Amino acid sequence: MGQEIQINLHMTIDDNGQMEYNTIREKGEYFQRDQFDVLSYVESNNEDGPIKNRITIQPERVNIKRSGHVQMNQQFRLHKKTENVFKHPYGTIRMETYTKSIVYKRLENKEDGSLIIEYSVKLNGQEAREHRLELYFEE
Repeated sequence: MGQEIQINLHMTIDDNGQMEYNTIREKGEYFQRDQFDVLSYVESNNEDGPIKNRITIQPERVNIKRSGHVQMNQQFRLHKKTENVFKHPYGTIRMETYTKSIVYKRLENKEDGSLIIEYSVKLNGQEAREHRLELYFEE
């Protein structure tokens, strides 16, 4: 059993100057291991049902796995391009991700943790959109 945490996730997408903002607040669990840390939570405010999220954090790489009515296994590798498939009830989208920066601060000594990732995504080969993921978590 992991440590219970409060998660605040802020996502900003810049699609050629058209901005999109999303915020998620959920309770979750935090696990610290020698080589990696894991955050897990369930998005419950979703009209199509809950979505399980598992974020695995290692030096210079992050993996976000989502399961439920949507499925995704998105890899972030610093200064590298990765590909994955996003599956949802309306079809499948091919995603190409280029990770520009990963900044991670562990939850330690009663200090809040954070994960900030800046990256670009091409959906089905279209023009890239700029993304910024800011994840803050606390006991």
